[in-house]
Amino acid sequence: MSRRSGILEFAVLGLLRESPMHGYELRKRLNTSLGVFRAFSYGTLYPCLKTLVTNGWLTEESGGDPDDALAAPLSGRRAKIVYRLTAEGKEHFEELLSQTGPDAYEDEHFAARFAFFGQTSRDVRMRVLEGRRSRLEERLEKMRVSLARTRERLDDYTLELQRHGMESVEREVRWLNELIESERAGRDLRGSAADGSAHDSTSGETGGLPRHRDSTRPDPSDDTTT
Repeated sequence: MSRRSGILEFAVLGLLRESPMHGYELRKRLNTSLGVFRAFSYGTLYPCLKTLVTNGWLTEESGGDPDDALAAPLSGRRAKIVYRLTAEGKEHFEELLSQTGPDAYEDEHFAARFAFFGQTSRDVRMRVLEGRRSRLEERLEKMRVSLARTRERLDDYTLELQRHGMESVEREVRWLNELIESERAGRDLRGSAADGSAHDSTSGETGGLPRHRDSTRPDPSDDTTT
């Protein structure tokens, strides 16, 4: 299984844990609501769904919507197929949620994991956030070393592109620092103190996520004016 297909399976299971959906709804949520997959087709989703059904993690239920392009019974007539998470599928998804290995820190995989932080326990969220921050700090250091070695050979536009890349990583590190601080303080989305009770991975509590600063606006902490 490729890394991308593994992320897709994770995202599909996570969405269906919220509620049963047909193929069109799933594709729409994957492309828009999650913001994880950009160029995404039925030809990619359909084999994934079939694999999950074969593994016993989803069930298929026929409906009556002729507009669902994923539904194609043997009769040739199109009908809606609703996909529902099984008990085994829920257990498998919760197992995936608990994993905090290096793959969880990579760009696209981290985005998918973050999209389901509301279903993730606080200790797992902390490990993923800290792992992501560590990965980006390593990346940032490599970028700085590379720039120091090559900047004399770069034209102005290439140099500006390198700086832009570094600034993007620096912004995400600052964002992660804010998230980690909020998680440690037990604050919820509105910044209020949590009740201190343990957070179950199935509770849907998000623990503490500060609003993501718009990267196109200046960061007040970066203001060097006097």
